[in-house]
Amino acid sequence: MLHLFLRITLVFSFLPIAAAQGEESPKLEIVWPKAGDVIELGNDPEGAIGVVVKSTFKLLPGGQCGGNGQCGHVHMKIDPSGDTCNIPGRAYNSMNSDFGGDLIKARFGHCPSPTGRHVIGILLANDHHQPVLVDGKPVTALVEVTTKD
Repeated sequence: MLHLFLRITLVFSFLPIAAAQGEESPKLEIVWPKAGDVIELGNDPEGAIGVVVKSTFKLLPGGQCGGNGQCGHVHMKIDPSGDTCNIPGRAYNSMNSDFGGDLIKARFGHCPSPTGRHVIGILLANDHHQPVLVDGKPVTALVEVTTKD
C-alpha cells in the first residue's frame, strides 16, 4: 500500500504544487465505499457511482474559496498508478470543483475493464487546482474496491 501511495503522489503531480495554508492540518478520507466493498456500477454509460469523502477542508466549487486557506475541492483517479481510467484528454477521472461538497462521481465506464478490482484515489486540491501539501506530500486517500454489473 505504501508503494501505491508513493506512486499516487507522483501520478497526481500533474498539477503545480502549492503549500497548504491555515492552522489545522488538512485531512482527507473516503467515507464510502469502504475498502473491500463490492459495488454495483451505475446503469449510465459512464458506469458511475458516488464516492463520499470527508475533509477538514471546506469543499466548495472552484473559485469560491476567496482567501480561505482551508478551502478547496478534490480530484479523483481510478487506478491512480496509471492513466487508463482517466476521462479522454484529461489527467483525472473526476473532480468536484464544479459543485463542491463531499460527493464525487467515479466514472468506471472510462476504464478498459469497468468491472473487477480497482483503486479509487482522491487528492485534496486548493481553490486553484493545486495539490494541498502536508510536510511536502500531497493530501490523498485511497480505497480498493471490486465493481460488478
